[in-house]
Amino acid sequence: MFYTKTSKWIWNQQYIPYDQEYIEQFYNRIDKNRRRYQADNLTAPMSRASRGQIYSWKGYTPPPTRCFVYNKEKMTQLEKEGRIEYTKKGCPRFIRYLDEMKGNKCPDIWPDIKIAQKAERLDYPTQKPEALLERIIKASSNEGDVVLDPFCGCGTTIAVAEKLKREWVGIDITHLAISLMRNRFNDTFGKEVDYKVIGEPVDLRGAEALAEQDRYQFQWWALGLVGARPAKSEQKKGADEGIDGYIYFHDDPKKKKTKEVIIQVKSGNTNVSDIRDLRGVVKREEAQIGVFITLREPTKPMKTEAVSSGYYRSPLGHNYPKIQILTTKGLLEGKRISRPLEATGVDATFRKAERHKEESEQKEMKLE
Repeated sequence: MFYTKTSKWIWNQQYIPYDQEYIEQFYNRIDKNRRRYQADNLTAPMSRASRGQIYSWKGYTPPPTRCFVYNKEKMTQLEKEGRIEYTKKGCPRFIRYLDEMKGNKCPDIWPDIKIAQKAERLDYPTQKPEALLERIIKASSNEGDVVLDPFCGCGTTIAVAEKLKREWVGIDITHLAISLMRNRFNDTFGKEVDYKVIGEPVDLRGAEALAEQDRYQFQWWALGLVGARPAKSEQKKGADEGIDGYIYFHDDPKKKKTKEVIIQVKSGNTNVSDIRDLRGVVKREEAQIGVFITLREPTKPMKTEAVSSGYYRSPLGHNYPKIQILTTKGLLEGKRISRPLEATGVDATFRKAERHKEESEQKEMKLE
């Protein structure tokens, strides 16, 4: 179903490719340039409107009840273009190339669209395939139009809208979704797309207001600031087992072992026992680094406990504090986790969306 606001609306007919059986049956000829085609009839049953098409063409005259589809002028043009071939009896046939056909008109049911393919999956539970949104957007908008998705989840609609050169607005109620969309856009478009995230905290006062309103949203927002993936239990608002989020990385050129940074986020009062608990979780999970993100300023004993935890030595030759404390204020000012990813390590936290290539780039790649 589709809905329109006014009597003026856009509908661009969409097509689906012919199936292979149809192609082999009806486009069963191949010319010298290896182009597949069918030889279509140039005559049709006679009607009052078509009586002007009764004539002979190169010695061939249609049966009494039939006439040519086109007049002599059009037939001459087709002949010059090499679009007519002849049967043994001299009957002209129109050469209709497969690669010039749009396909079948899209029916009401779309069985040709499959679930999101492996290359585009981002582990978001309700993720839709890009092909589905591409068809919807192409059918109901033109380049430069505005596409709105008020429940945009991991951002499939707005990512496809950007690829199709549409303007767009995406809305979601959770900071988890906003974080996923930001990562997706960075992977897909890099710095080529200029966009704004409206409604998330930009200063300490905004962070405090968010924490007071919903501590889970505050956690997801804070995890997004450091590029962390929420723990699955946190996505369901369950017991966190001392873990709010993860960052996964690879920093050993000789081994492909995935290593991890464990994140804890606190918006309320904190003390040194929180750091001791984080040390215990890091040890239990055999993680490489633990990060404590706090809305409040850490106490001196908390800082001392963190420093006494020692360092993680990366195979890349750098040392990183085993336990690190970051404040929300510091993150808003640009402070980040000290980790191998900022050197030559590989971030494996999120599934990477495929990099978008313009049509001109794709053609260049094919030529190469």
